[in-house]
Amino acid sequence: MRSLLLALLLVGCRHTDRAPDPPAVAAPATRRAPPHPDAGAHAAGEHAFYASTFERQPTVQEMTALGERVFRDRGLSASGTLACASCHDPDNAYAPADARAVELGGRDGKLAGARTPPSLRYLQAVPRFTEHFSDPDVDDGADQGPAGGLTWDGRAQSTHDQARSPLYSPLEMANASPEELAARLRRAPYAPELRAAFGPHALESATSAQKAVTLVLEVYQQDRVKFYPYTSKFDAVLRGEARLTEREARGFALFNDPAKGNCASCHPSAVKDGFPAFTDFGYVALGVPRNPVIPANADPGYFDLGLCGPYRTDLAAHPEYCGRFRTPSLRNVARRRRFMHNGVFTSLRQVLEFYAARTERFDDLPARYRQNVTAEAPFGARRRLSPAEIADLIAFLETLSDVDA
Repeated sequence: MRSLLLALLLVGCRHTDRAPDPPAVAAPATRRAPPHPDAGAHAAGEHAFYASTFERQPTVQEMTALGERVFRDRGLSASGTLACASCHDPDNAYAPADARAVELGGRDGKLAGARTPPSLRYLQAVPRFTEHFSDPDVDDGADQGPAGGLTWDGRAQSTHDQARSPLYSPLEMANASPEELAARLRRAPYAPELRAAFGPHALESATSAQKAVTLVLEVYQQDRVKFYPYTSKFDAVLRGEARLTEREARGFALFNDPAKGNCASCHPSAVKDGFPAFTDFGYVALGVPRNPVIPANADPGYFDLGLCGPYRTDLAAHPEYCGRFRTPSLRNVARRRRFMHNGVFTSLRQVLEFYAARTERFDDLPARYRQNVTAEAPFGARRRLSPAEIADLIAFLETLSDVDA
């Protein structure tokens, strides 16, 4: 078993399916889609954001402490009921703590979003979004298509971009303007600390207040212990401090086997240096079933098409991207309560059964885009994984949970 484990630890592959030729159809309609700010990828002004414009430059320690207070503050939402921590629970690896598909938000605390909140852990290695990712170590640097960016559709290029979006989203914290957000910051119990850190006039203008709050959130999310601790059993195995059980080792073999789980094609389990993120940062269309729990799905004309809309608008003219969502990290996946971008599954077993016994129920993707759905293993044939193999895979995936998750 030891020789098998050492061999498997060297397996690391990247999702290499190329985007298919664009079908001869019009760009997807986004009618009746719920409103959302920051629809395009943020590129302009990225360097300018980090230029010091405050009267005082706070320390990393000051910004980290303030970022945690902001992260937990429900008072920054229009309803007074939603904080960053409401959807990204620090006690559950910064992912939702229960099985609700979406969090209630909006100005009255009653609106529900259309996507499952992802974990905020292990995002520090996510590259900036590009339509043409290439890795010189994979396929001689061939173009592997879209990759990178934060959120399910990659439209946020930085952690402060990612933090800004929910502050203004009508479906989430629902601040109507930077001025409204600044007013809430001035009333926050930590407002004196913000002024002490950034200068006495830091909250006077909406521009500086927004910059201060998104900067402290960004710095907070760089805290190594909280956001990328690498304390899972699998990490201990890589350090030579633990060994996989026989069941976990079998699951790891299935995870890497191209003819079985083939999980490593999108979730590489090895890297040259350091510890794997268990994602290739790429985009794939899985064609998951529609989730009736999500209110937007009650409208038969609404479809969440990921890269090509409705929240991201700059790639709407690329029908070959429709249905593609960024591959998430599998770290702490066994602690999640909802899976896939629309939260349609509530257990790892359901997810793996979906992979193993693929049906033709692509009802969360319009028929004209179903050719975008991947046909790689285990999707190419029915029942590639037996119930016993699914149990072994789950046993391995449980080794990816951090000790505090």
